[in-house]
Amino acid sequence: MISTLQKTIRPVWAVRGLHKSAVEVLKRPDPEDTVTASYGRFISEVKPQHLSSLVLHRSKRMVLDSIGVGLIGSTTDVFELALQHCQHMYAPDDISSVYGRRGSRLSPTLAAFVNGVATHSMDFDDTWHPATHPSGAVLPAVLALSDMMPNSKPSGPDFLLAFNVGIEIQGRLMRFSHEAHNIPKRFHPPSVVGTMGSAAACARLLSLDHSQCSHALAIAASLSGAPMANAATQSKPLHIGNASRLGLEAALLASRGLKASPLVLDAVAGVAGFDAFYEDYVPEPLESPNDGHVFLLEEQDMGFKRFPAHLGMHWVADAAASVHKLLVGLGPGTVSPSQVQDILLRVPKSKYINRPFPESEHEARHSFQFNACSALLDGEVTVQSFTLAALRRPDLLALLSRVRVEHPHDNPANFNRMYGEVQVTLVEGEILKGRCDTFYGHWRNPLTNESLRKKFRNNAGAVLHSEQVEGLIDVVGGLDTLGDCRDLLSQLQ
Repeated sequence: MISTLQKTIRPVWAVRGLHKSAVEVLKRPDPEDTVTASYGRFISEVKPQHLSSLVLHRSKRMVLDSIGVGLIGSTTDVFELALQHCQHMYAPDDISSVYGRRGSRLSPTLAAFVNGVATHSMDFDDTWHPATHPSGAVLPAVLALSDMMPNSKPSGPDFLLAFNVGIEIQGRLMRFSHEAHNIPKRFHPPSVVGTMGSAAACARLLSLDHSQCSHALAIAASLSGAPMANAATQSKPLHIGNASRLGLEAALLASRGLKASPLVLDAVAGVAGFDAFYEDYVPEPLESPNDGHVFLLEEQDMGFKRFPAHLGMHWVADAAASVHKLLVGLGPGTVSPSQVQDILLRVPKSKYINRPFPESEHEARHSFQFNACSALLDGEVTVQSFTLAALRRPDLLALLSRVRVEHPHDNPANFNRMYGEVQVTLVEGEILKGRCDTFYGHWRNPLTNESLRKKFRNNAGAVLHSEQVEGLIDVVGGLDTLGDCRDLLSQLQ
């Protein structure tokens, strides 16, 4: 009977009249050989000793800058709205501290959220290439989780390791896509890779095993994504807040045993995983930290902003500031719209930062025209440039009405290759030009430690006493030597 059945059952390729070689045999990959699994293993296996002295130095600068922009961000309207929402809509939970609010505490996930909002509320946080804001999505989550640990706080090296894991995962994921290298059009990158970075950092700090780390990333992928249409609005800072909060939640859920796709980072035909966010996503496994892994922060420094606006604004502001100097040299020591007939900006083509007449501080932070004219008028762009009074200055509005924009083919919307050029034609016919290829603060021309500390003092000094500001500088500077991070947490309380 069995032999008869064996004779009558034919392979599917024979039944359909196909040649055997024409049939594609689908084989489920070994769970341990996937891209997703390699990321889980990396997160679970990496140790503080895998961080070089250069990575430690650069990451401590990032932590200091991120805390500073978060502290000044706690003075903004959007932060206040987010904080009030959390305080009024959720039960009080006296665990994790809030930037700039002595005595205020929230649950860890809500603290990660509001502190993430504060960090991006003025668009003053760091920027990397491929384009994202890496620290704001990770640091608030790591701080909130550290507050959550009741007895034994993480050591300084473990804190920095978790932070660097969150940065590294973001950079690796973005390097799998050419689309991600350019100024974004569809998804705001921190809402995508930032959530993944936050999950990775928290999974590392929780000492999850490799399988749990993989699940944390997969859970985070289901909590990721925000559209670029909300750029230049009060909702854009929510992207960073949600990335920090939801990444932390993903890691906590994974720690409780929640499972998700074991192939979320792999390119699986017909089933979108992380490639739902980047159409040209081509992933590669992440090598073990024990096999000579080099952190991306070792190879490329971070970009730090000198004033609170979209990174692209720094090119046109520096170019316009150089023209300002020329104009001052020609006249009575100030710049007047009566001197100017025409202003031409040569910048990359990017719709959401091409705003001829911004009507709010958030639109102004995303306007080539506004930042060029502010620097042309004042010689620089500062925190005060975005106040309502500054936006409504008659001289500024007069200059804005004379701006034209060109998009040269050799000026791509890419933070590693773009430039900013400002050409001013005077009423008398003279033409003045300024150009910036690499502004001060770019990863190719990084801020000195002195400049970074000056920025921090100005920002943190908006809400803290000077002795607290200096205490934070000292604590962050020695973070890699601390037995636990209580000193850092107490300074922020």
